[in-house]
Amino acid sequence: QVQLVESGGGLVQAGGSLRLSCAASGFTFSDFAMSWHRQAPGKERELVATITRVLTTYYADSAKGRFTISRDNAENTAYLQMDSLKPEDTAVYYCRAQPGGYWGQGTQVTVSS
Repeated sequence: QVQLVESGGGLVQAGGSLRLSCAASGFTFSDFAMSWHRQAPGKERELVATITRVLTTYYADSAKGRFTISRDNAENTAYLQMDSLKPEDTAVYYCRAQPGGYWGQGTQVTVSS
């Protein structure tokens, strides 16, 4: 059974940092691209960053220069390091595994001004 479990969210002041983790199980982690998405209240879910099987990364414009996606295949875990956080980064953050389109349950990130 495929399972993705996010953790690391919380409340942080603007300018602060958080590191999100996505623990995966039930599939061969190294064969999948991993991505982070977020959904703010009243808005559509959007892609934040992706890391492929061969460690190619992609970032949304809003994340470039502030967020870093990484993965540890030995630990079956993907990470999102978020620095210089802004109030507009407030959202529920989800990880996703592709192919298959598997989603985690999300973790709340709240950035206060």
